[in-house]
Amino acid sequence: MEPKFEVTMNEYLPLRDVVFQTLRQAILRGELKPGERLMEIQLANKLGVSRTPIREAIRKLELEGLVLMIPRKGAEVAEITEKNLRDVLEVRCALEELAVQLACDRIDKQRIRDLQQAAKNFESVLDSADITKIAEADVAFHDIIYMATDNKRLIQLLNNLREQMYRYRIEYLKKKEYYPRLLAEHQDIIQAIANGERERATKITSQHIDNQVETVANTIRHK
Repeated sequence: MEPKFEVTMNEYLPLRDVVFQTLRQAILRGELKPGERLMEIQLANKLGVSRTPIREAIRKLELEGLVLMIPRKGAEVAEITEKNLRDVLEVRCALEELAVQLACDRIDKQRIRDLQQAAKNFESVLDSADITKIAEADVAFHDIIYMATDNKRLIQLLNNLREQMYRYRIEYLKKKEYYPRLLAEHQDIIQAIANGERERATKITSQHIDNQVETVANTIRHK
């Protein structure tokens, strides 16, 4: 069956970026499945573009870990493996623990209000059928914590890891039975940061990410 995704032109973005975002979303939504080959000519014909932006998009997707280049075979959608999951989220855990510790010391009242609003926004979209919309609301919540660190290097490191984290975040958020736990964790994180409780904030953040690791790892094992 031919995938249903299609390119949506954006006058503010170069064609290569539009193609990249289209293919990226197709992978994250599962429209392009793990192990599926990415044929440049086929994709170019489907999206109505030349092979050049397809090739550039595939290179970027490879850098993000979403695509693998196989010798004598070409590009294919990367499998979601437990090893890659744990590698990425171990790094995320270390960086986010540091982020909440710094946020405890440096956050101001406005950012606390922003964090509370972001948590409400996340809750408000949980009934959405659009899993990427839910994921973006979760990202927005964590971004406020990153900004509260006032540490540009740390924010840059977290942003560099963003795309690789995003795939596993999507997988986790497909499990609606865990939404109440996620909401409670967000509220606990806000309270700990607002009270400047570094140790508690660190512990909650670590558990928040461990829950994601174990849930997605369990999904991978049973596929």
